[in-house]
Amino acid sequence: MSETHEIQSIQQTSCCIVGGGPAGAVLSLLLARQGIPVILLETHKNFDREFRGDTLHPSVMEILDQIGLADKLLEIPHTKMGSITMQSKEATTTIADFSQLKTKYPYVTILPQVKFLEFITAEAQRYPNFKLMMGANVQEIIEENSTIRGVRYRGHGGWHEIIAPLTVACDGRFSKLRQLAGFQPIKTSPPMDILWFRLPREEGDAEGFGVGGRIDGGHMMVIIDRMDYWQLGYVIFKSSYQTLRDAGIVELQNAIAKLAPEFANRTHLLQDWSQISLLSVESSRLSRWYRPGLLLIGDAAHVMSPVGGVGINYAIQDAVVAANILSNPLKTGQVEVNNLAAVQKQRELPTRIIQIFQSLMQQRIIKAALDTNQTFSPPIFLRLPILRDIPARLIAFGFSRVYLEL
Repeated sequence: MSETHEIQSIQQTSCCIVGGGPAGAVLSLLLARQGIPVILLETHKNFDREFRGDTLHPSVMEILDQIGLADKLLEIPHTKMGSITMQSKEATTTIADFSQLKTKYPYVTILPQVKFLEFITAEAQRYPNFKLMMGANVQEIIEENSTIRGVRYRGHGGWHEIIAPLTVACDGRFSKLRQLAGFQPIKTSPPMDILWFRLPREEGDAEGFGVGGRIDGGHMMVIIDRMDYWQLGYVIFKSSYQTLRDAGIVELQNAIAKLAPEFANRTHLLQDWSQISLLSVESSRLSRWYRPGLLLIGDAAHVMSPVGGVGINYAIQDAVVAANILSNPLKTGQVEVNNLAAVQKQRELPTRIIQIFQSLMQQRIIKAALDTNQTFSPPIFLRLPILRDIPARLIAFGFSRVYLEL
C-alpha cells in the first residue's frame, strides 16, 4: 500500500498507541515511566468532546495514588458522588452506596474527561521517551507475514508511518484498528438509547449533587452535575428516537419538566434537535483481543453499556494490566503472542461479569422504569442487606481490584 502514498516521515518506537482516550493516555504514561519509547496517536486536535464519560471510580483513584498523582488530580475542580440514587414518585432507591467501601476514595470522582486526559498526557510528557501526536488519523496498518508492524496515519501535511513491535488499539467503540485488523465483535442489544443534552446552572441550584436518576410514568432521566452546567440523559427504548422526534421537541421539554420540575423554567432553551446527541447504547466484546504485533483494549475490545459508568474504569484497568504484563517484553523488544494473550486472560472474566451485571441492571431497573403499564419497584437484590452492597463494589472496583505491579 505504501506505493499509493507519498510518505512524509517514518518513525520507530517500542510501542505505538492509537487513541488518546483514558486507556491510551494511561497506558502511555505507565510505559513512559518505565523508560519505554511510546508514541500516542490521537485523531482529533484536542481532547474536548461532547458527552464523554466523566466518572473516575475508586479503582482508578487507587491506581493514581500508587503513582503519586491522585492528590494532584484532585486539585482540579471536581465533584464527588457518594452514592447513585433513583427517585420515583413512590420512593428514592439507592442503587449503589460507595461511602461504606474500604478504600481511601469512597466516592466516584466526577471530573471533565478533557481535564483528566490533559492531566495524564501532561504527566507523560515529562518523560523524553513519550511523544503525543494530535491530529493523527490512522488509516492503515502495516503488516508483514501476518504480523502487525505499525500503522500509517494521515495528518501534519501528509502520510506518515510509525514502525513498532507492538501497536495497541485504544481507539474506542468505533475502533478503526479493530476494523482494519478484521476483528468482528460479538454484539448484544440493550433495550435502550440515551438522549444527551445540557441545561445551564442557575443561582440556587443544588451544589455537589453528583449523579441521580428520575423515574415517572414510563420515563427515565439521568442528571449529572458538571459544576457549571447540568448534563441530562433522557433514556428511551432502543430505536424509538424517530417516534419521539416526530412528536416534536415540546413533547420532550414537557417530559423533562415532569421528571425534574426544578428544570421546568429552562427546558424551553432546548429549541432544536441539534442540541441533543443520540447515544445508541450497545454492549459487545471480542472473542480474541490480539493478533501478532497488535493488542486491543478498552472499548476497542469490549464496548460497555453506560450503566454504572464503568467503561472508563475498565479501560484504565486494561491499561494497567497491559503495562504490568508487557513492560518487560517491550524493554527487550520481544513481545510474543503469549504476552498479549496473558492480558486478555487476566481481563476477560472481569469484563464478562460486569457486562452481565449491566445487562441485569438494564433488564431489572431500566426496562421496568420505561414500562408504562407497571409501577416501578426496585429489584429485590437492592432491598436485601446481604446483597445491596454488591452493586457498589462492582461499580467501584469491578470483579477484582487491579494494582500496578511496576
